[in-house]
Amino acid sequence: MNKASVIGIILGIVAIMGGNLIEGGKLSSIVQGSAALIVFGGTIGATFLSFSLKDIMLSAQMLKNVFIEEKLLPDDHAIIKDMVDFASTARQKGILSLDSEMDTIKYSFFRRALRLVVDGIDPNVLLSSLEQDNRTFEEERGRAAKVFEAAGGYAPTIGIIGAVLGLIHVMENLSDPAKLGSGIAVAFVATVYGVASANLLFLPIAKKMVNNVKREIFLREMIIDGVLSIQAGRSPYYLKEHLSSYLARK
Repeated sequence: MNKASVIGIILGIVAIMGGNLIEGGKLSSIVQGSAALIVFGGTIGATFLSFSLKDIMLSAQMLKNVFIEEKLLPDDHAIIKDMVDFASTARQKGILSLDSEMDTIKYSFFRRALRLVVDGIDPNVLLSSLEQDNRTFEEERGRAAKVFEAAGGYAPTIGIIGAVLGLIHVMENLSDPAKLGSGIAVAFVATVYGVASANLLFLPIAKKMVNNVKREIFLREMIIDGVLSIQAGRSPYYLKEHLSSYLARK
């Protein structure tokens, strides 16, 4: 599990629930099915209307990486070590000798970049192709992150709609005091659901997704620089020192 994400959500929920209990409130007073239906159903509907199904599906896939740390990306130091080894092999045996190393590379972008080097692609064409790949990757993942960002913008407004609906229900039952309490509760709970879900779930998740994308873009930029250096025949020592500067920048 991604400890930071799990701890963040638990702390946020515990803080709100604990504050409510300290003030003398009851857990049942903030559990309102109708308010939840209005806020979350309305937010999901507005989000689906705003984005394509492809973006929504991609955001659902990215959501898993917010809470579960899968070893999707190689370690920075491992990438540098592989680069240095490949540079040494290329200087001793030639670029084509790296063809046998392809199966050892797990990260697909790294494998594709090195494949272009082995195939003898012009350095300018190679750089242009890989940078375009990065731009496309960043744009697609950025749109997926905006799905949750948009949900964080809609939720408080939908919460206000729920509050207004609750107050309308209250006004319709002024003659029956027994129903006033439940109507007012729904009104305020809907607002709480909207604001809390936006600031404890949707917006933080969107931010975490953006940070994950930036992390991978950083890694991709380091790979591009490394494979271009291998193609240019630079020394392994220079390559190690050069790529180590990325870690200092990070």
